[in-house]
Amino acid sequence: MSTTTTAVDASLPDSWEELVTTALLGTDRRTPPGSAPGPDAPSALLDAAAAATVRRRAGLRPGRAARRPEPAPEDPRPALPPAAARRLTMLLADRPGTPGGGRRGTAPDLMELLPQWLATANARGYAAPPAVLPALLDAARGRTDLRPAALRFAGPRALWLARLNPDWRFALRAAPGGGASVPGARDTEGIRRLWREGLFAERVALLAALRSREPAAARELLATTWATERAEDRLMFVDSLRTGLGPDDEPFLEQSLADRSRNVRATAAELLSALPGSALAERMAVRAGACVAVDHTRDTPTITVEAPHECDAGMERDGVVARPPAGRGERSWWLGQLVEAAPLGGWPGRLGGRTPREIVALPVADDWQGELHAAWCRAAVRQRDATWSRALLGEPSAPEAGGPGAVSLAERAKLLGTLGAAERAEWVAGFIETHGLSEAFQLLGVCAVPWAAPVGRAVADALNIARDAGSYPWSFSGVMGLAERCLDPSEASRLDALLALPDEPENASPGAGGYWSEAFQRLVTTLHLRARIHSELTP
Repeated sequence: MSTTTTAVDASLPDSWEELVTTALLGTDRRTPPGSAPGPDAPSALLDAAAAATVRRRAGLRPGRAARRPEPAPEDPRPALPPAAARRLTMLLADRPGTPGGGRRGTAPDLMELLPQWLATANARGYAAPPAVLPALLDAARGRTDLRPAALRFAGPRALWLARLNPDWRFALRAAPGGGASVPGARDTEGIRRLWREGLFAERVALLAALRSREPAAARELLATTWATERAEDRLMFVDSLRTGLGPDDEPFLEQSLADRSRNVRATAAELLSALPGSALAERMAVRAGACVAVDHTRDTPTITVEAPHECDAGMERDGVVARPPAGRGERSWWLGQLVEAAPLGGWPGRLGGRTPREIVALPVADDWQGELHAAWCRAAVRQRDATWSRALLGEPSAPEAGGPGAVSLAERAKLLGTLGAAERAEWVAGFIETHGLSEAFQLLGVCAVPWAAPVGRAVADALNIARDAGSYPWSFSGVMGLAERCLDPSEASRLDALLALPDEPENASPGAGGYWSEAFQRLVTTLHLRARIHSELTP
């Protein structure tokens, strides 16, 4: 049986739209151009479409050649050692997450080691191998916490790539100015032109760079356009004055207290209160001092508090927010802001020459202790006052470790941040030895990495105690994850005794021993891996 195909008139014009319409309607309702209706119409339509396709392609004129991209910039930094380059490829190839259930097994979480790898590589000044840049940008795209270190390591070539791939455009935003170089200190005209004409991100980068090397020049540049800036931009710019904040910034910040934006006013007031000698700090000291005194008529000297009865215009101008949050009393809200902004150095003179530790130990009348001490905590953090922080933290072995003013673990962590690394480690180790690990997670987060020996020993001992108690290790998964990243690799040998499967006590959770053994194996394996990573990156 033969099949006859209706010939298509090749001289017909190429009407692609008409062919598409015929296909949509169907050949039983519309006959293809140049063919007869009937059973051969579908084949005729396909033949016409094929001929039209060939004709259309053959008739295309070559497009104008696109401009060839500029070559990627050179990266003058030294190349990675081969072993470190191979390790980076392994770290980037790892994918977070484990299939099925919450059991992680004994394999290290390589992606969690990538931040430390990047920090070490950046400290050594190495350049990223060109071949890993796409994977590095993909990793930074998925994890914002990686971006600063990843982009610093990736260098100028990453920004060159980001301009060619929309998926990596975040790099242009994360690197202020999209990699545009900041004019040199002597290029006065270039600085002014970039400040007047640059994009917002470029201007932020310029101001930050100037502020880090010439604080006064950055402030003067900001003053030239301050009156015409948008409120949200003024907020970002005034916040940049935190870097290198000093007495010379006071006149500019004092003027900003009259800004149209409430957020700008609040930020300026906060910065002024961090300058103990500023006029605003003195005004706040007078207001706070009028509210707090020592009553010597009682059997025991006691602090008495008379909170403000109103929030006047002067207080509002100095950054006091008049309207309290829901559930908070007005007077206690105002008092907390006054005490927080008052210089801590003035309280001993106002309260009988007592030291900060003696002041904190005084009883406070009428249930004002929590409010007063919490405000002193915030002031100690803002003013970076280690003496007051020690007084408010108290002894780590105290029943309510953290002192009367540290009303939360978050506040204790902030107070610890004002202390030196060694003192911070000793305090956290003492806290863990007394109170265990259940409340120590936030405190461990402020300790320098790798953890100092006292912290490492305290964590290892507490984990061993928890294992012997028969509890499930995932109750301590957060601390265990921190230990994998933060314990000094030299501590691995001390943990070898914990690798064996422990005897489970009668009241132990079923199977907990096996889980603990896996968790410690993963911890020790990770510590050994971190030691190898460090050696691979060390010249």
